[in-house]
Amino acid sequence: TTITSSISSASTVAGVINVIVNNSAPPTLPGNIAHIGAPMPGVISSVVASVGQKVNAGDLLCTIEAMKMETGISAEIDGIVKTIHSPAGSQVDAKDLLIEFES
Repeated sequence: TTITSSISSASTVAGVINVIVNNSAPPTLPGNIAHIGAPMPGVISSVVASVGQKVNAGDLLCTIEAMKMETGISAEIDGIVKTIHSPAGSQVDAKDLLIEFES
């Protein structure tokens, strides 16, 4: 697997390394509003948000493809993206942590 020059932050690199080495993202902590988890198993087809970006509730963060259907995953709260745990192309399971906001 190749990590391209488009990866711009240490936290994103850590997420990519976790996916490559462990082939999985960390789980979403129940009740933690700073965590955005995968609603279903699938493949992350695109990541629109970037680390350090300020987003508003309802903004598109990423898309997941499952059973040949693409689903947009939006921010549930206003916040700043702290970490992207699952970059585009990652295979994820339901409830895997995709994006984490600063608390």
